[in-house]
Amino acid sequence: MGDVTVIAETGTEPRAAGPAAGTSRSAARRRRSELAAFLRGRRARVSPADVGMPAGPRRRTPGLRREEVAQLSGVGVTWYTWLEQGRPINASAQVLDAVARTLGLDEAEREHLYHLAEVPHPPSPERIAETVEPEVHRILGAMDPMPAVVYNGRYDVLAANGGYRSLFPVLDLVGQPERNVLWQQFVTMPPCCCPILNREAELSLMVATLRGTYGRHVGEAPWEQFISRMCEASEEFTQLWRSGDVAPPGARIKLVRHASVGQLRLSSTSLQISGAAETRIVAYVPHDDETEKLLARLRTTEDPMIGCPEHAQPLSRIRERLLHASRRKTKELCTMGLDVDVD
Repeated sequence: MGDVTVIAETGTEPRAAGPAAGTSRSAARRRRSELAAFLRGRRARVSPADVGMPAGPRRRTPGLRREEVAQLSGVGVTWYTWLEQGRPINASAQVLDAVARTLGLDEAEREHLYHLAEVPHPPSPERIAETVEPEVHRILGAMDPMPAVVYNGRYDVLAANGGYRSLFPVLDLVGQPERNVLWQQFVTMPPCCCPILNREAELSLMVATLRGTYGRHVGEAPWEQFISRMCEASEEFTQLWRSGDVAPPGARIKLVRHASVGQLRLSSTSLQISGAAETRIVAYVPHDDETEKLLARLRTTEDPMIGCPEHAQPLSRIRERLLHASRRKTKELCTMGLDVDVD
């Protein structure tokens, strides 16, 4: 039957299967050839001692034998032999995982094995980024004065350059967990003081983007706690979250109102950071000449205003008020007998 003959993973009964949907026969043959070479190369680098087996007196094969890989992986010898020979056989994720463990594949090699075998690759759970590498900070600095920021999948602000801080000065007033764009927009700021002019449309899209990322983390404690905290703090967020809308990150026009210079039109573009799961640089490019001039003026403003036209106050005044409030709270804690240093 040529290209359609297969055997089961743990037996020798043939069954029919064709190339994966959208895959030509020539491409399928090339992929199987690459798979065969990949498996042979990885098998050759694993010694019997690596898997707790004696070498034996008459071993000529570098690394493990095929039958040893099959035995250690819990699959049929014929099935594994055919797999390594590049025959058109079906493989399940469970069996590929077993082979990957036997051959000591790392995550990149495991994903490569899945792709060559044309099996959907289930991503390993990854801890969401909370810091960025020094190289990323240098990239942000090189982009200055163009506003640029690093977000993780939950919209935590991990790093920002001077241009971004000038555009959104409230960033320098808050610490964790308030150092999160969603928390700032839904909880910290009253709607009238939100710097995003098309607030309803923009926040709806941000929540839909958050849900798209959340789908890869359902049941993970940090994500569930974050969503729960947002829902408890904001009825508006809760309603948008319950809508079930999903959207990917992407380029779009943002209308930003800054109390010091007026309205700015900015094109936002997301750039994925290699090696940092779901972490991206978002750059804000002036959409027109007027916005470029306003951004230049904003960079020279020593004490920018924060808030809407009715409630706007200088950054220095808000910082001083927050400092006094913090000291007042600290003194209250001291009167309760808690060991807290007071400046």
